[in-house]
This record gives sequence, C-alpha cells and structure tokens, in this order.
Amino acid sequence: MKDYKCTVCSYIYRPERGDRINDIPKGTSFDDLPENWKCPRCNQPKMAFVEKE
Repeated sequence: MKDYKCTVCSYIYRPERGDRINDIPKGTSFDDLPENWKCPRCNQPKMAFVEKE
C-alpha cells in the first residue's frame, strides 16, 4: 500500500497507521477510504492528495 500526500498542507496518509482522528483503522488503503474522507489536518477532500514517491 502506498502513502499519499496532501497538496495543501503536506500531511501524509500512511495506510499502516490509518487515521485515528477520523476512525480509519490501520491497514486501510487510500483507495478504500470513504469518498467523503477529508485530510485530518486541513480538511481538504481526497482529490487534494497525490501518491507519494
């Protein structure tokens, strides 16, 4: 599973960590996040994220 970076605030979503602020369990891939999921740091939608190289 790949990490994804917010293009607005540089928050990195790491599947192995999940997102405890939004109740996303560890092991959830970026593609499996709900469509209405938002960046826990700046509240941007999923479309503001790019795959981290």
